[in-house]
Formats: sequence, structure tokens, C-alpha cells
Amino acid sequence: ARTRNSSEYTSEIVKMKTAILASLVASAAAFAPAKQATTSTSLNAFENELGAQPPLGFFDPLGLVADGDQEKFDRLRYVEIKHGRICMLGVVGYLVNAAGIYLPGNIDYAGTKFSDLGYGWDASFAVPVAGALQVLLFVGFLELAVMKDITGGEFVGDFRNGALDFGWDSFDEETKLNKRAIELNQGRAAQMGMLALMVHDKLGNVADFFPGN
Repeated sequence: ARTRNSSEYTSEIVKMKTAILASLVASAAAFAPAKQATTSTSLNAFENELGAQPPLGFFDPLGLVADGDQEKFDRLRYVEIKHGRICMLGVVGYLVNAAGIYLPGNIDYAGTKFSDLGYGWDASFAVPVAGALQVLLFVGFLELAVMKDITGGEFVGDFRNGALDFGWDSFDEETKLNKRAIELNQGRAAQMGMLALMVHDKLGNVADFFPGN
């Protein structure tokens, strides 16, 4: 067998290192543009969407729509709008009851008045079982039959379904976008507000935030 000398051995090592280096460079070249393209696609797809505004602009720290999937974005926007609307009603309802304003009459045949329930967590647990079931059924009816896009709305979250308008079609496009942005921002604020009310109600110091306390 032929014995390799030191120069041949050194030459093979150099060739091997060169091949490894070339493969690493090729891998970097292959993966780096793909990552940039994904990020660019996501930003270009949604940076001008409604709700992407100063000071944060397009804000997706968890990368939920980093793949630029429009269908996924629309689904998340739908959920955001719906939860925002629910929380806006929730905050108003909480504050109205906290101000001492209740429905007249009794909530059950035992003579329990609506005003006897209080507000917040205590009121939630004080509602009789039959009353809680009625609320659950009503919410289920709204979810399944009313608060949904049946006819194909003008935008995500448009539940008019040809029945309600309130002058919407008389607005120009700029006014429509402005009103939708207002609803979106108010809904975001209400979600934070509802969470804060629930936490401080549970802590027992929510009354400290109300005027006169």
C-alpha cells in the first residue's frame, strides 16, 4: 500500500475544511433570505391594516400572523372586535350597577330584587340558577343566530345583515375607516378595563377607583 506523505495529508485537510466552509456558506445563503422574505411578507401584508397605528404600528410580538396568512388575520380580527364589543357592554354594565342603577322589580318569585344582587363577582354568584340559565340561553341565541355575518358583510365584524344601518351607507370611506378605528381602539381599552375591574373587584378595592370614595 502507498503511504501518504505529510504534504498530501495537509492538502486533504485543507480540501475538507474548504468543503465544510462552502457548505456552511451555502446553508446561510439558503436560509437567511427565506427568513427575511417571511418577515417582509408579514409586514407588507398587515402594516397598513386598520388598527396598525402609532405609537406601536403593526404589533405582533407573538408572531401570530408572521406567515402573512390573510385568513388567519381576518379570524383574529373578528375575535378581537367581538371581544371588544362584549367588554364595552360589560364595562358599562358594571359601572351602571356600581352607580346604584338596576332594573326595576324582582329577579325571582321569592321576591329577590335586582338591586339586592349588588355588582361585580358578588352579583354573578347571587343570580338564581334559573336566571343564570336564561342569561346563558340568551347569549347562546345571540352567538348562534344574531351576532354573525350571514349575508356577507362589508368588512370583518359587519353584522348588519341588511337589517340595521343607522346611516352607515351614507358615510364616505374616510369616515367609515375612522369610525371602525374608534370602535377597535375602544374595544381594546374596554378589554383591559374589564380585566382591571374583575381583578380589583376580587381584591376588594374596586370602589376606591370610583368618584366620592
